[in-house]
Amino acid sequence: MSINLFDLTGKTALITGGVHGLGMSMAKGLGHAGAKIVVNDLSQENIDKAVAEYKSVGIEAYGYVFNVCDEKAVIANIKQIEAEVGPIDILVNNAGIIKRTPIIDMEVEDFTAVINVDLISPFIVSKNVAKGMIQRGGGKIINICSMMSELGRQDVSAYAAAKGGLKMLTKNMATEWAKFNIQTNGIGPGYFATSQTAPIRVDGHPFNEFIISRTPANRWGDPEDLQGAAIFLSSKASDFVNGHILYVDGGILATIGKPSNE
Repeated sequence: MSINLFDLTGKTALITGGVHGLGMSMAKGLGHAGAKIVVNDLSQENIDKAVAEYKSVGIEAYGYVFNVCDEKAVIANIKQIEAEVGPIDILVNNAGIIKRTPIIDMEVEDFTAVINVDLISPFIVSKNVAKGMIQRGGGKIINICSMMSELGRQDVSAYAAAKGGLKMLTKNMATEWAKFNIQTNGIGPGYFATSQTAPIRVDGHPFNEFIISRTPANRWGDPEDLQGAAIFLSSKASDFVNGHILYVDGGILATIGKPSNE
């Protein structure tokens, strides 16, 4: 019985931007739990590579090219996905960008671009997927938040503003949609060992030493560490979990840290 709580067989999951990195890792977790995986990207080449990767590990996967910031394209592709693959039971709003610029030097256009992808696109995709979920009597929505939903950091003002807003959007989605048996929650990843962080994850690099010493688990996260959280929030096991942000961060947000001499 307890195992069946996490079984996603027969479910269709849309993971926006799930063509690489942490999005792909979470999608693989859902796929191995039985879900059919649908990913999107702006590049057909990226889609083809990702779908091939999923299929190589035995996951049924599909890909669609569209911009999550374009509501007309989102509506059209949701309709196509549900006609060709099946009703979307699980939505993971994973697509995101970051621009590292001091506030005083940041152009309004760059700030707006981050807000559009990281905050407005989850609003666009969720509202249109939720319409079908309401009609069918339920569903799961997971917004990929961040430790920047809680903390600031140098040169990431737009990203932090978007992720802080996404935390509150998640809570408001839960407030409005829980009565329709839609569970809306968030995942807040900590610092993970990905291809993007590889250049700084080397002995002697100041940021590598900082992250390891700042994290009570004393290591970077492995992308697979996110899979359990994604499966839980996508499955029957979380049917009474609403408006929660699950931080998968090795304990960073639990502590003020320790002195440098310890």
